Amino acid sequence: MTTLDHIATPADIPAGTLTELFLSSIEKYADRLAYRYFPGEGDALEDVTYGEVYEVVSAAAAGLQALGLTAGEKVAILSENCIEWAFADFACLCAGVLDVPIYSTLTVPQVAYILENSGAQLIFVSDTEQAEKALAASRQIGRELRIVMFDPKAPPLEGVLVWRDFLEHGRNAAADGDQTFRALASKVMPEDVATILYTSGTTGDPKGVILTHNNLSSNVKGAELVIPPVTGDVSLVFLPLSHVLQRMVSFLHFSAGVTQVFAHSVYTVAEDLKVVRPNITVSVPRLYEKVYNTVMEAQGIKGMLVKWAREVGGAWADEKLAGEEPSVLLKLAYAVVNFLVFRKIREAMGGRVRYFVSGGAPLSAEINRFFYSAGIHIFEGYGLTETSPATNINTPEHVRIGTVGRPLPGTEIRIGEDGEILVRGPQVMKGYYELPEATEEAIEADGWFHTGDVGEIDEDGFLKITDRIKDIIVTAGGKNVAPQPIENRLKADDFIEQAVMLGDRESYCVVLVLPSFPNLEAWARKSGVSALDTSALLASKPVQEHMERRVMARLEDLARHEKPKKIGLITEPFTVEDGTLTPTQKVKRRAVEARYRKLVEAFYAEENLDQTVFVET
Repeated sequence: MTTLDHIATPADIPAGTLTELFLSSIEKYADRLAYRYFPGEGDALEDVTYGEVYEVVSAAAAGLQALGLTAGEKVAILSENCIEWAFADFACLCAGVLDVPIYSTLTVPQVAYILENSGAQLIFVSDTEQAEKALAASRQIGRELRIVMFDPKAPPLEGVLVWRDFLEHGRNAAADGDQTFRALASKVMPEDVATILYTSGTTGDPKGVILTHNNLSSNVKGAELVIPPVTGDVSLVFLPLSHVLQRMVSFLHFSAGVTQVFAHSVYTVAEDLKVVRPNITVSVPRLYEKVYNTVMEAQGIKGMLVKWAREVGGAWADEKLAGEEPSVLLKLAYAVVNFLVFRKIREAMGGRVRYFVSGGAPLSAEINRFFYSAGIHIFEGYGLTETSPATNINTPEHVRIGTVGRPLPGTEIRIGEDGEILVRGPQVMKGYYELPEATEEAIEADGWFHTGDVGEIDEDGFLKITDRIKDIIVTAGGKNVAPQPIENRLKADDFIEQAVMLGDRESYCVVLVLPSFPNLEAWARKSGVSALDTSALLASKPVQEHMERRVMARLEDLARHEKPKKIGLITEPFTVEDGTLTPTQKVKRRAVEARYRKLVEAFYAEENLDQTVFVET
């Protein structure tokens, strides 16, 4: 296959600000619904119009001024997704205050590091739990911070200002509120810093990524040109607003008149999809992997139907994606599986989805192809926090599953001599906060940003990510192994929920596998294997042999040094909470290796040379 070393999508993207985006949208959509959210645990939704957003945001901006915050100072947001998160964000942007989002899952020391490094003067928090975390972090860095808490029902805490009182304080302090607010917002320039986003950090301390108004504004405008939302569309928001992908998409949807509905939480997405019935949703691959695994866990006659649907749908998708017309027999078979299986999957996702967007990590091509065959389009894209974030995306007109699409308008992509992906465009960050050497290392003098990812551009300009430079496993024999494509192959298997490759500086690679226990338990029952719990199930020799066959069958065409020589079966998933995943669902291999140190040591112990499958104890 012919590959390119450079591709560009020329476009004249005018410089702009997020405050212009905000004020323009308020004017165009004043009476339209901007947001909806669940005020409680039920299905009832609260509506917020663009006009109401303006009223709250202008009061919040005045509240910041009343507390002494001036343009250029920093404010942190430590909160799960909620309507107030969006209000606080727009208020900071319009007041010229730099906001610093912090993932709500971070620990006190992690929060303290970001607060100290950024120099934040105030912190918005969602509830009592996050307020106490902020207070503890404040004590840890030896500096008092003003704290504003969103939750109106939480018991009062000393030193914590409640959101409604903060807004009232702002309204009272601004005699000519509207005029002052608009004058303040109009002072913001395209090259002014909008936000500092701290990278998740798979290794070492996170770095503060400085993004200007134009960085994010240009990304919104570029995305709108190739994958435009429709005014009146509904979007379900569950990816954290702390994640730059969701935040940029939220700006895009706000500017296009899309109604954004906040999910109850990241744990209720399956139920919320049915209630909200969105047209558009953005997520990281984990959602699609979970839905796929749930569908593939079907047993009995239903399970047979699902597997037949996957085969028929795969054949149909291959023809369609190749620009061919399926045969009459294939069309008939597809019509049957569409009615019996695919239609129900679409209904489970609300029945109105026009497309999903996937980013943040690689999506298995096999899983994407399955959803495509089910009539659910997932447009995979690519980018980093440092690129605001999007650089490439598949679109309705130009889609190639297994790639992350062509460059956004105004963006150039180049492949370096070592295979590294370089990006140049208006979305490239200003730099790393107070890290001039790291900035100089990341961005060349002529504007090319080093992504740290490895990839290739096909002859039609589609970019394929093959791995991450820092994620490459280098064996003791000097062989390079790209783990992500191998892990994605394994995760597409019906019996595998998660997989992580290890083996850096070792004589061979190994893999940790979390089985899909519903499928494995069903197989065990049919095979006459009885077990009281998951540990006993994995201790069974037939189960171990079955899992070994599944793993090796997926990897049989790999080079010898790429194939894992040992398989570790584990019982608990990798999560953000246990520190093995970043908040953006990237694997922290060092943390995984530390957590499973005994198992890893057993892989390489001399007495276990002849053993292939190991079980977590």
